[in-house]
Amino acid sequence: MAASRDLFTKFDFSGFFVVVVLVSCIYLQPGVAVEPSEFFSSDHTNNWAVLVDTSRFWFNYRHVANVLSIYRSVKRLGIPDSHIILMVADDMACNPRNPRPATVFNNANEQINVYGDDVEVDYRGYEVTVENFIRVLTGRLPPSTPRSKRLLTDERSNVLVYMTGHGGDGFLKFQDAEEISSVELADAFEQMWQKRRYHELFFMIDTCQAESMFQKFYSPNILAVASSKVGEDSLSHHVDPSIGVYVIDRYTYYALEFLEGVQFGGKQTMGQFFRVCPPSQCVSTVAIRTDLFPRDPSKVLLTDFFGSVRNVEILTDTLSVPNITLEESCSKESCPTKKQQHSKQRLTYAEQFPMPS
Repeated sequence: MAASRDLFTKFDFSGFFVVVVLVSCIYLQPGVAVEPSEFFSSDHTNNWAVLVDTSRFWFNYRHVANVLSIYRSVKRLGIPDSHIILMVADDMACNPRNPRPATVFNNANEQINVYGDDVEVDYRGYEVTVENFIRVLTGRLPPSTPRSKRLLTDERSNVLVYMTGHGGDGFLKFQDAEEISSVELADAFEQMWQKRRYHELFFMIDTCQAESMFQKFYSPNILAVASSKVGEDSLSHHVDPSIGVYVIDRYTYYALEFLEGVQFGGKQTMGQFFRVCPPSQCVSTVAIRTDLFPRDPSKVLLTDFFGSVRNVEILTDTLSVPNITLEESCSKESCPTKKQQHSKQRLTYAEQFPMPS
């Protein structure tokens, strides 16, 4: 970001930017003109997603299907794998009990294989721990950690955090061996805010008593939704008789049904998304928290968190750039040959994937 800002201050690319804005508008909404004020209304420049399944064992098949369903939706709406951290606690696709190896379905009709052939799992199996999850959020990872396992966000990033698993009042279990508390999660988000690791954050959780997981939040610019209130269970949707287990939870099922109707440039809002699963369908009460979020959810586009945005900043100031003069020219006889020029160059090894400090 710093490098890009320096570039903007040195050169006048105003004409080029106008072309880019027009192309972006056409791409986002074919045939529909977009006003500049609307184009920059969210004030963020990139999107990231952290998708976490905390349960293992075959009978928790639905939790893997939950997270892969959201993963498929955000990829379809434009967030690339390089901006998605996918944490899956168990490999249901390769489980010996799976009658259809290399597949995970979220519906008994088995119409969509949410595992697909291009899934990129960043943390799998016993790598999915409370410590690794918090380290990913806060950026406090060992230097040897590859870029694919890092959340490389900045102060202009909108971040979606989705979690699913077994929980209770104020905690979410990881691997049936440890748990993260609502206080620890709130402190992790505060570290992210202090370190300028997000612009706006949307927290979405599907578990029992899910509301308790965002009650301790105190950092700004956080919008949250939970599948159930404190004291309520979050229930499964339906069983696939061919494998003998539930394949998806109710809240994620109806959320996915809504997301499937969203396209590039769609005008669906977060306010509409909060109403996707009424108690008659979820058999639990969806809880939301908006007091930490400065904008009206009914005016926040769903794609601000579930899609990918590439806003362009228009430079309106005119900058004076000094003329660049070439070095003194030389004749054919006096100019050094290419071989002489190469011999004077000092050869060094290129840095391999320099990591951010």
